[in-house]
Amino acid sequence: MPEAILTTITQATIIMSTKLTALLHLVDPTLPIGGFNHSGGLETFVQQGIVTNAAHLKSYVLTQLFQNWVHNDGAYVALAYEAAANADIEALIRLDKKIGSNKAPREIREATAKLGGRLLKIFARYEKHDLLIAFQTALEQKQIQGFYPVVFGLLAAISKQPKDQTLTAFYYNAAVGAVTNGVKLIPLSQMDGQDILFELRQAIAEAVDLSLKPDLTWLGAACIASDIRAMQHERLYSRLYMS
Repeated sequence: MPEAILTTITQATIIMSTKLTALLHLVDPTLPIGGFNHSGGLETFVQQGIVTNAAHLKSYVLTQLFQNWVHNDGAYVALAYEAAANADIEALIRLDKKIGSNKAPREIREATAKLGGRLLKIFARYEKHDLLIAFQTALEQKQIQGFYPVVFGLLAAISKQPKDQTLTAFYYNAAVGAVTNGVKLIPLSQMDGQDILFELRQAIAEAVDLSLKPDLTWLGAACIASDIRAMQHERLYSRLYMS
């Protein structure tokens, strides 16, 4: 094979690998943003005896996936991605404000803002992009709160991640967080957790398909049971998590 062709193939492989590494970094559970401190109300479900085994935990994650995340955080990731791809800072600001109004539980609202702010702080050191700078300025001027889904979508878009892979990574990260928390809280074995994640592959793919073009009539639709448990969480007698 000619050397020129080999060089082209090598460069293409490097670009693809670098882009994948960047996406994996964005969803790395070891990122110091504090995600491991939040259960999203799952701790309340466990303490109330609603989620008590592996089957319950899988059902819980599926419910979050299709009745909550695809209408809320996942939809906002997709919309923020499109706004960032179009270099529309005003659309990003509007999305951030809308998320704040959609998250009724205080703990969840505050947690989402903290996660977003910390994620932005990490990656703003590496990405010198005009849109990212404008978003940071809006945050510093307190025009926005910097919610995690908007920051995630923005960072994925400016690093030119494919939209479907961005959503896949986002949902997988959310599922891993919920399963990991459930394994600790119920408790379950690590193998139980891995079995659940394996069985969620098709569901995550379906959620991605639903989120590529979010149904705006459902945007922000509340998952009432989760909202109630998230509100009750701050009054639990003992807590392992902050939300």
